[in-house]
Order: sequence, then C-alpha cells, then structure tokens
Amino acid sequence: MTVFHRNEKKTPLPDGLKGGVVAIGNFDGVHRGHQTVLRRALELAQQRNVPALVLTFEPHPRTVFKPDAPVFRLTPAPLKARLLEAIGFHAVIEYPFDLEFSQRSADAFIRSVLVDWLGASEVVTGFDFHFGKGREGGPAFLMEAGARHGFGVTLLDAFRDENAEVVSSTRIRGLLPEGAVSEMAGLLGYRYTVEAEVIKGQQLGRTLGFPTANMALAPQANLRPGIYAVRLRRPDGVIRDGVASFGYRPTVTEDGAALLETFVFDFSGDLYGEVCAVSFFGHLRDEWKFDGLEPLVAQIKRDEEEARALLAGVRPLSVLDETIAF
Repeated sequence: MTVFHRNEKKTPLPDGLKGGVVAIGNFDGVHRGHQTVLRRALELAQQRNVPALVLTFEPHPRTVFKPDAPVFRLTPAPLKARLLEAIGFHAVIEYPFDLEFSQRSADAFIRSVLVDWLGASEVVTGFDFHFGKGREGGPAFLMEAGARHGFGVTLLDAFRDENAEVVSSTRIRGLLPEGAVSEMAGLLGYRYTVEAEVIKGQQLGRTLGFPTANMALAPQANLRPGIYAVRLRRPDGVIRDGVASFGYRPTVTEDGAALLETFVFDFSGDLYGEVCAVSFFGHLRDEWKFDGLEPLVAQIKRDEEEARALLAGVRPLSVLDETIAF
C-alpha cells in the first residue's frame, strides 16, 4: 500500500490512483463506526474496478487548533496506515493539516484536492463530515458540489453498538482511564494497541528475574495504571504473550515517570531500540505499593499465571484483530 504525507501542491498523484473511491475522515481508532464507512468505500471501488483511497489529516485538526491540549491518538499514523492496509485500501493520503490549510474555503478544497488532484469518482464519508474555513462545508454542500463536478457522494449514518449507543473515538478514549480494554476491543473491533520504542529503564526487573521491555506513552494517553495481559509484536512480526505494568512503580520509586513495562514470556533477547506494538487483552488489577521486593515478586508471579491463563484461550475478534495481535 502507498502512503502519501503530502498535499496536491507537492506530490502529483500517480495516474493509477486517480478516479478512485475516496473515503474521507480522521479515522482515529479505525473503530467499528469508521469501518462501516471504509468498507462501503471498498465495496464501491471493487464494483467499479477503481482504486480505493483514504484521505485523512495529520496532525489531528483539534491538536492544530488547541496545541496546548493535543488529542491523544488511539492510532498514530503508522498504525492507522497498517489497519487501513489490512482492510484492503490501495493508498492512504495523510494530508498535512495546518492553520493555512484550515483557512481554505470548502469550495477550494473540493476543486483543488478532490477534483483536480484526486480526480475522485465517489466520496464516502460520515453524515457529520464538515470541512473548509469555519466548517462551512457540510453534507448538503458536498452533495451539491459532487453534482457540479461529476463525482458521487455516499453519506453513512453514525454506527451504533448492540446497546444502540454511537461508537466514537471520544467514547473509546473515555474508557482509557477505566482500564476497560475489553470494552474498548468491543468498540474497536480489535484489541487496543500502542506502539513505541523500547527504552532502557532502571533494569530492576532484570535483577528480580522479570526483565521488561519499557515504553514511554504519550502523557495524554491517560491509561489506568495497573497490570494487563498483553501481546507484544516486534518489527519483524513475531508476537509473544506477556504481562505488562503501566504506572509509576510506587514500590521502588517515589517520583517515577509513567512507563509501560512488558515482561515477555519465554524470551531472553534484547529489544532496546525496537519500535514494538503492545496489544491489551485484559486488565488484571490496579497498581499497588508493596512493603518490599519480596511481596512484589510473589505478586508478579501470580500476575504471570493469570495472564498466561487469559491469553491461552483468546481468539481473534476480526481480520483486523488477527492482523494486529495474532
């Protein structure tokens, strides 16, 4: 799959990708609601034998408008691109979003991006998609523009879960402070996954017999401190079960920064410097402070047993889940 992080002024689109069906949106999380939009775009592209493209925006527009309160990304751009590739798209266009672009009129966006650059034959998006300066462009504007410029428009209603509640990225982010990774998986359609470089920590786990792969998550992650049953994927695609602690290590430090520390089962290699992915399968318990290292080690052993038991019986939730965590 081709990934472009360019705009129409810098990168001509290959002829083989013009005239396609274009799904438009931020698609942060690529959750079950997004998947209804994306799969409809794929269906149309396959029926017409034209390319299927995703047009998304980097960084998230809300982060551009409020840089002091950046949006935590459920799926950073590289992970999102892999998910979109797994769904079946030919290309992802990560359009650079900045203040200058935000001042472009809705009509200019349609003419310069959708018509002249992409040559879109169909645009597929959610019913609440707005674009252009001051969000002046909405569904009615888009449909009228499509009629003028010769491209079709397909709008999809919000996707609701089994309890008739709308599935949204905001709702999923709200589950992070609860550590509700199983509920998140139900809304995403795959296990919640983070990616980061493995860094050196205090290496205390190694001396205790539980060496860990340490990762620093974005401060906005707001994940509930605690112990989780996880799987770790290396850059070469190899996946191993493990148990991870996210938090501040109150037993061994007074003011530690938050880290995700993953003890990978049956593994003794070196992961430093690798960008690995950790998929969350279950929240086992909260982070506790112990009276010394001996009770800490005893609890880690119990956590390992519980995580092994949980992971032994897991099955993929979907093709996406199989792609990411199996």
